[in-house]
Amino acid sequence: MKSKLLFLFFLAFFPLVLEAQKVVLIKIDGAINPVSASFIHDGIEKAYKEKAVCLFIQLNTPGGLLQSTRAIVSDILMSPVPIVVYVSPSGSHAGSAGVFVTLAAHIAAMAPGTNIGAAHPVNLVGKTDSVMNMKATNDAAAFIRSIAEKRKRNLEWSEDAVRNSLSITENEALKKNVIDYIAPDENTLLNQINGRTVTLNSGNVVLHTKGAKIEYVEMSASEKLLDFISSPDIAYLLLMLGMVGIYFELFNPGSVLPGVVGVISLILAFYAMNTLPVNYAGLMLIIFSLVLFLLEIKVVSHGVLAIGGVVSLFLGSVMLFKSSSSLDMIKVSVGIVVSVTVISTVFFLFVIGLGLKAQKLKTVTGINILLGQTGETLSMLDPQGQLQVNGEVWIAESIKGKISKGELVKVIKVKGLTLFVEPINHVV
Repeated sequence: MKSKLLFLFFLAFFPLVLEAQKVVLIKIDGAINPVSASFIHDGIEKAYKEKAVCLFIQLNTPGGLLQSTRAIVSDILMSPVPIVVYVSPSGSHAGSAGVFVTLAAHIAAMAPGTNIGAAHPVNLVGKTDSVMNMKATNDAAAFIRSIAEKRKRNLEWSEDAVRNSLSITENEALKKNVIDYIAPDENTLLNQINGRTVTLNSGNVVLHTKGAKIEYVEMSASEKLLDFISSPDIAYLLLMLGMVGIYFELFNPGSVLPGVVGVISLILAFYAMNTLPVNYAGLMLIIFSLVLFLLEIKVVSHGVLAIGGVVSLFLGSVMLFKSSSSLDMIKVSVGIVVSVTVISTVFFLFVIGLGLKAQKLKTVTGINILLGQTGETLSMLDPQGQLQVNGEVWIAESIKGKISKGELVKVIKVKGLTLFVEPINHVV
């Protein structure tokens, strides 16, 4: 009798036990890059190890790198736990690479006031080679068709998002079978998907997410830093800051701070560029521009070297990041390129120029400061006598014969405490 009562009690409260499962939630807010790909990979592993009912990805991205997108899509398709991608909050966008990530999820959802699409971004430097562009577009189209087909989503719209840069709202996405749900927040979405069956590689799984406990997982401090510097704009600024800092230190030894900042900035820039598609021709043009600026300071070129430096810096900046794929969203802001070009030009032509001129100035400490000074004789110099310079009385010796008292003379040489002078009217 007792065993029957326990059995009935278990059956009555079994659904509540299922509802109390855990959901791991991570946020991707920014470009898709190796850091975000690694973060999603780690999130899947964490959800699996902790036996979470699903991994919940809150997404807001303008796009990103093709290589990182492929890594994320592969992880999602092979995931041992269900993946829910939720484009939110309101005002968010799943653009370019974000379209692929959203379509790859077992369950795709969007918040009101969001949009998805435009998976064929325009390159900053203009039109690329038509043949190469067609190949890249065809590759991206095939990639997104394979994802949509596996998840049984709208094949036609998915391909149009790549080929024609289509972008649609959340309501249109739901009607076109691009997403599965529209929800105002995470809890509402979890209640909506409760009881839904998803297919994993290991078989079908029924989601029990109603009232599930959400475990929020954030990027570590180091991951946030690496994610921040992986932006093309930040990587470019770090590169320029590093070069300027080191050059400043070389021409002003002992400054210390510019050198330290420069080295740290360069190291961070090299890390960021290691994760981005760098065009080494653009990098060489930037380095060459700095060389031209320095030569302009030392060589009389009537501005030719300076103009060459400006052109080289601008072209190198525009060409610095170049991708062979239409999926990659890689560009440096035109405003940043123009600003850095102008500031760098001013810095190298004026600041470093003034520094080099200062190094060529005569010593201004000790007794040698008297060289070239004008004084008045206090007695006849025949050849020696007394001289007043800057309010001080010195022993002076004429190198141009006798000099009468009260005449103005110029200090030509200093030896010990004796000033060798000549009359002002003898100075050529």
